[in-house]
Amino acid sequence: MKINKKKSQIKKVKFGKNVTIIEPVNLYECEIGDNCFIGPFVEIQKNVIIGKNTRVQSHSFICENVRIGKNCFIGHGVNFTNDKFTDNKLLKKNFLPTTVGNNVLIGTGSTILPIKIENNVTLGAGSVITKNCKKNKIYIGNPAKILKKNEKR
Repeated sequence: MKINKKKSQIKKVKFGKNVTIIEPVNLYECEIGDNCFIGPFVEIQKNVIIGKNTRVQSHSFICENVRIGKNCFIGHGVNFTNDKFTDNKLLKKNFLPTTVGNNVLIGTGSTILPIKIENNVTLGAGSVITKNCKKNKIYIGNPAKILKKNEKR
C-alpha cells in the first residue's frame, strides 16, 4: 500500500507586520494583514485576504476567494465554503466569493456559505449562514436569522 504523506506548510503567503501563527497550519497563496493571529490546525487557501487585527482561532477552514475585513474574530472550528453545489458538480469555475466586513465576530462552529457579511455583525456559535447579513445585526441559528440589532458595536 502506497501512502502519500504531506506535512503542514506555509507557502507563498504575504504577511503583514507582527503576525502570530501557532503551528501546525496550512497557509498558501493568501494574504494576512498586520497584527493578525492564526491558531493551530487552521487552513487558509489561495486568494484569501485577511485584514489587520483579525484573529482566526484553531481548527478553522477558510477556502478560496474569502475576504475578511479588519478587527474580526473567527471562532474555533469555523468553516467557510465556496460552492453551493447547485449543479451537483465540484468545479473550480463554480467557486463563489465570500466577503466579511470589518468588526465581525463569528462564533465557534459556524458554517459560512458564499455570501456577504456587512460591518459590525455578530454570528452566534453554531450558526449556518446561508444568506447575506446586514450591518449592525446579531444572527443565530440554522439557518441563521436576525436575533436583534447589535447595539454595543
